Amino acid sequence: MSSGESRPFVSVKFTPAGRTYSFLLPEFDLDGVGAEAAASGPAFGEQVIVDTPDGTSIGTVTRSAAALAARRVPVADSPAKVVRRASKEDVLTRLKHQQREQEAHRVCLMKIRERGLSMKLTRVEQLFDGSRLIFYYTAEGRVDFRELVRDLAGHFRTRIEMRQIGVRDEARMLGGYGSCGRPLCCTTWLQTFEPVSIKMAKQQGLSLNPSKLSGMCGRLKCCLRYELPNAKGQVHGGCGSEGSCDNPSGCGAGGGKKSCSSGTCGCH
Repeated sequence: MSSGESRPFVSVKFTPAGRTYSFLLPEFDLDGVGAEAAASGPAFGEQVIVDTPDGTSIGTVTRSAAALAARRVPVADSPAKVVRRASKEDVLTRLKHQQREQEAHRVCLMKIRERGLSMKLTRVEQLFDGSRLIFYYTAEGRVDFRELVRDLAGHFRTRIEMRQIGVRDEARMLGGYGSCGRPLCCTTWLQTFEPVSIKMAKQQGLSLNPSKLSGMCGRLKCCLRYELPNAKGQVHGGCGSEGSCDNPSGCGAGGGKKSCSSGTCGCH
């Protein structure tokens, strides 16, 4: 947990391979555990119930580096908040949901093969309140999955939602390790996917072998941006942290003022 002038918060993970999210701690005493325990907040490894855009969910509190606390603290009026500590019943409910997700994944794969649909199922998520099942998939184009949704709704007797994602989002969702031996950047800390071009590899004198430049997703590695000059012209400053920079070659790489159309990454 980290605190400062703003309200205290905790870092929470929903899956072992997933990225970390920040949630504000409530201003009241969590579950009446006492003022001292409430001040310290949920401990590392403890499970909590939080508010997310899709509703309530259960996650595990993780450690947060003190040096990054200022960058990860949510805004004071953020809807991302800790509701309460998870009870034994909450944990058992989540375990049942995981079993249902595995069953839904198996059934959906079978239905996709039966109907010959050109789609690849990535993951199935059961919302904590049990209101619906969300199926994440990748596909080259549009897929008519209306009959598939009817089959799944009839089998599981709940609301079915299909969400098409890109291959980069698939890699972030599934996790893994890059050729550097470290967990994927998109899984651990990247907030957005910035444009990456082969020109970045040429500027750094790297081999143009596709097998060496491609990440787990099959696209160019996100880390090709890291060794480029940043918005202030600092060599090896990296454009990866300049999310508002529209120049895929790096703002400091001879682009000048014309390299950034947003005017918020330091070029102007």
